Amino acid sequence: MRDAISAPDADGRPRRVTRRFPLFTRDTARPEGGGRAAPRDAPAPARQWPVLAVLATVGLGLLLTALDQFRYGTLLIGLALLAGAVLRWLLPDVGMLAVRSRFTDIATYGVLGSAIVLLAMMVQPNPWLVIPFLKDTLHFTVSSS
Repeated sequence: MRDAISAPDADGRPRRVTRRFPLFTRDTARPEGGGRAAPRDAPAPARQWPVLAVLATVGLGLLLTALDQFRYGTLLIGLALLAGAVLRWLLPDVGMLAVRSRFTDIATYGVLGSAIVLLAMMVQPNPWLVIPFLKDTLHFTVSSS
């Protein structure tokens, strides 16, 4: 029985094709949706606009945090991660914003973004969001004596 042969590689030699996983990994696969977000002839920043938009928003949030606007800065950072999750969900190609599979990226960006937004809204003093059972939980775990 002959081995299956595929199209020639870059050097013109035919390659052996098998359905088995290789014993040694030679390269990593590009994540689903990891293609360019703009055509090949566009400049590099335009090809990677989704990740640049998320990073610019995170940078603005860090700047606000450094300028003593902690609540607004961290809220902006969390919203940037949530926007990254939405971009990863809606766009077929998001460039370097695609790190893992689509589901894993959306779950990671969504959970981290939601946690940061909730923590920014519950920060003291004068929290925007009060969750009553958290105060009871802290009351039983931290004592003043």
